[in-house]
Amino acid sequence: MKKLAALLLLLFSISSVYAQMNFLPKFIRKMYFNKDSTRKPNFVVLPALSSSPETGLEVGGAALLSFYTDTTDRLTNVSSLFGYATITTKGQTKLSLNASYWTPHNKTHYFATLSYYNFPFDFYGIGNNTVLADKDLVFEKRYKFSYESDFSLGSGLYLGYVAGAFKYYYRFDRNRFGVLRSDPNVEDNRGGAAVYVGPSFIFDTRDNNTYSTKGIIINAYYNLMHGAFINNGYEGGFFNIEYSQFFKLDKKLILGVDVQEQSLTGAASPFYLLPQMGSDEMMRGYYEGRYRDRNYLAGQTELRYRVDPRFGLAAFVGAGEVFHNGFSFPQLKPNYGGGVRYFFDVEKGLSIRMDYGVGQKPAGEPRESGLYVALGQSF
Repeated sequence: MKKLAALLLLLFSISSVYAQMNFLPKFIRKMYFNKDSTRKPNFVVLPALSSSPETGLEVGGAALLSFYTDTTDRLTNVSSLFGYATITTKGQTKLSLNASYWTPHNKTHYFATLSYYNFPFDFYGIGNNTVLADKDLVFEKRYKFSYESDFSLGSGLYLGYVAGAFKYYYRFDRNRFGVLRSDPNVEDNRGGAAVYVGPSFIFDTRDNNTYSTKGIIINAYYNLMHGAFINNGYEGGFFNIEYSQFFKLDKKLILGVDVQEQSLTGAASPFYLLPQMGSDEMMRGYYEGRYRDRNYLAGQTELRYRVDPRFGLAAFVGAGEVFHNGFSFPQLKPNYGGGVRYFFDVEKGLSIRMDYGVGQKPAGEPRESGLYVALGQSF
C-alpha cells in the first residue's frame, strides 16, 4: 500500500500544476496536458514503469498514435497504433505492436497484434486450488500473431472472423523435478505451435469505445486450432465471451459491470492454452496463471468517478474461478480494490490507469494482491 500511496501523491501533485505547464516545450504540452477538441491525430510517448505479481518492477517505453478516420462524424470510434518494449526485474522481456482501425461510421473494425515474450514465470499446477509450495520456475518464450475483422450489420451488430498463429517454447531446471514435469495433468510441457481461425461476434451500443458511460458490448469468438510443426497432431478450440454494460448514475459517476467466460475445447489440454485467472483487467490482485484449468468464469463491477476532465477515481469488486468440468459457487475467489486514472487525451477519453487489487488469503500463505499500471480502462 505504500507504493500505491506514493503514486497517488505523485499524480495529485501533477494535478495541481498541470494547468501552469507553459514552460514546457509545445510538443510535450500537446501530448500530455492540452485539451484537444479538433479530433486531430495525437501521438504520445510514455515511459513504462509498473509492477504486477507476475513481473515485479517493469520498465521500458510505449508509444501510442490515436486518430479518427472521419473527423466530421462524432460517432466514429478512435483508431490507434500502440507499441511497447519492456524489461522486468524477474528477467522478462516483452515486445508488442497493436493496431486498431475503425473505418468511417464504424462500418468495419480491423484489429491486429504481433508480440514476442521472453517470460520466465512461476507455475503452480492445474486447478482452482494450487498451493504456494508447488511453485515451479518455468522459462517461456512465445511468439504470437492475431488478426480480426468485424463487419457492421447495423444497430451495433458486427460479424467477422479471427485468425492467427502462435508458438510456445518451455525449458525448466533439469535438476529440479517440479510440478511442470511431475504432475500428470500437465500436458505438452515442452510447448507447441498452432494456427487458428474462427468466427467472431460483437454487439456494441456504447457511447464511446475508450471511456464508456452508457451502453452494452458483447464480444465473442471461437478459435479452431490445428497444431503445426512437431505439434501437428493437435486439434482443439478456444471459446471466449465477454459481456459489459455501463450505467451513467450521475454526470461524473459511472457504474460498469463485466462478466467473462472462457473454455478450452477438444480432447487435449495443452497447459499453456488453459484459461488463466488474473490480469490487469479482470481479477486484479491474482498472479496471472496461478490458477488455470479448462474453464474460467469471472465477473466484476467497477464504480468510476470523474474528478475533473483530467483525473478519475475507481473502486472495483469481483469474483471468479477456474474449473475442469462443473462450476461451483463455494469455489469462487473474491477480489476488490481501487485506483486512479489520468486522461492524457480528454477528447478521445485516453487514459493511464493505476490499480491496486486484493484477492483471497490461502491458508498458510500471504494474501494475494498486486499493483497494476496500464493504458486505458480495465473494460
